[in-house]
Amino acid sequence: MATARAAARASKASKTPGARNAPRGNGTSAGGGTGGAPRARHGSGGAGSGSGRGAGSGSGRAAAPVPERLMAAATRLFADHGYDRTSVQDIVEAAGVTKGALYHYFGSKDDLLHEIYARLLRLQQERLDSFADAEGPIEERLRQAAADVVVTTIDNLDDAMIFFRSMHQLSPGKQKQVRAERRRYHERFRALVEEGQSEGVFTDGTPADLVVDYHFGSVHHLGSWYRPDGTLTPQQVADHLADLLLRSLRP
Repeated sequence: MATARAAARASKASKTPGARNAPRGNGTSAGGGTGGAPRARHGSGGAGSGSGRGAGSGSGRAAAPVPERLMAAATRLFADHGYDRTSVQDIVEAAGVTKGALYHYFGSKDDLLHEIYARLLRLQQERLDSFADAEGPIEERLRQAAADVVVTTIDNLDDAMIFFRSMHQLSPGKQKQVRAERRRYHERFRALVEEGQSEGVFTDGTPADLVVDYHFGSVHHLGSWYRPDGTLTPQQVADHLADLLLRSLRP
């Protein structure tokens, strides 16, 4: 009888599902959720926008600081639905925070839109200043600066596209602030062109302002045609556009 009961217990144990030790499948991870999660569009470079595409993931979202979670959620939602079609409630739900947290760090949706572009411009300004202040021939420094603004724009293309599409929706004060920040960047870039022209390295047949507008016109249109799965890498696009700029300046 004891033997029969022991055999029954052994049989029952062998049929119990091994749920505790079984693999959990893909589930959520630090990089995002299950197969239905939004897919990343572009990398973040140094500006930090790329993480925004995965703002809705579970443990990764909770681990990030609140301002980063809000920026990531806003970037994703503005890119997917547009600034005007995204509510504050949409943003805080995606970030997993309260409206009070948003207003503590940013004050308004307008502030979030401004910061999306401002963080990219800060990165590009810092890098431009480093190229401009470096030792070396002016032609080399201008080429580095011209290529860098292309790469950093492509790496943060969601940020750039959101801003250019929605800048007119900023408050007048924020628009004025952004124009001043962009003017500072363009003036530093123009100073490199003028330095080369004064040294006779570049032709002065074309005003430096037009040269700058020519290059940045190409940069601002990247969002209308560049695709990550296309034939050219960001660096290749940057090299081509920088070469075009330098060729236009040769005496």
